[in-house]
Amino acid sequence: MDEVLVAEEETCHALRQRIEQMGPVNMMALDEYKETAERHGFLETQRKDLMESIENTQDTIKEIDQITRSKFDEALAKINENFAKVFAGLFNGGQAFLRITDQENQAESGLDIVASPPGKKLQNVLLLSGGEKSLTALALLVAIFQFQPSPFCALDEVDAALDETNVARLGILLNSLSRDTQFLLVTHSKRMMQIADMIYGVTMQEPGVSKVVSVRLGSQGQQRATA
Repeated sequence: MDEVLVAEEETCHALRQRIEQMGPVNMMALDEYKETAERHGFLETQRKDLMESIENTQDTIKEIDQITRSKFDEALAKINENFAKVFAGLFNGGQAFLRITDQENQAESGLDIVASPPGKKLQNVLLLSGGEKSLTALALLVAIFQFQPSPFCALDEVDAALDETNVARLGILLNSLSRDTQFLLVTHSKRMMQIADMIYGVTMQEPGVSKVVSVRLGSQGQQRATA
């Protein structure tokens, strides 16, 4: 019996030591638990809303990517169609098109300009001569412009690298587009000036005094005015 009592006393002593080590009882523990539980519930709700928002955003991004890819493919096909026609008109034949550099990753891909003037094989535009590059670039510019036309277009010496024959072809092309678009060209080419409806020039008849001279061309004849 004495051994049992001794064992019980040792157990109680050990329990008392453990209780003392735990420190004083926190009378606010229950309130703190309730507050922490409410905070946890609030954060869990916020987390759920955030995960749903991420999922919805990802779905929206996928939808936008699909629409963008579809619009890009549509625009590329139409611009390529315009490009082929304009290029053949400016070069009096040949073919040209835009090619995606990486079909598997269109979002990060670039575009190659492939052109073939009459009598030449298909090649990258960088391998063409200077005049051919300029004319090809103009053909592409017009092809893009035809896809998204505007009522006004300004061109600054785009014919500088072209010979007289190509200037004439470019002028005929711009004249055909002028039914719906007003073109303002800065040029030094007499051939291009002959195609214009009105010419503006700046002269300096007296030192330090400039004068704008305009000449209207067309079926009604030439009319000259100064300002």
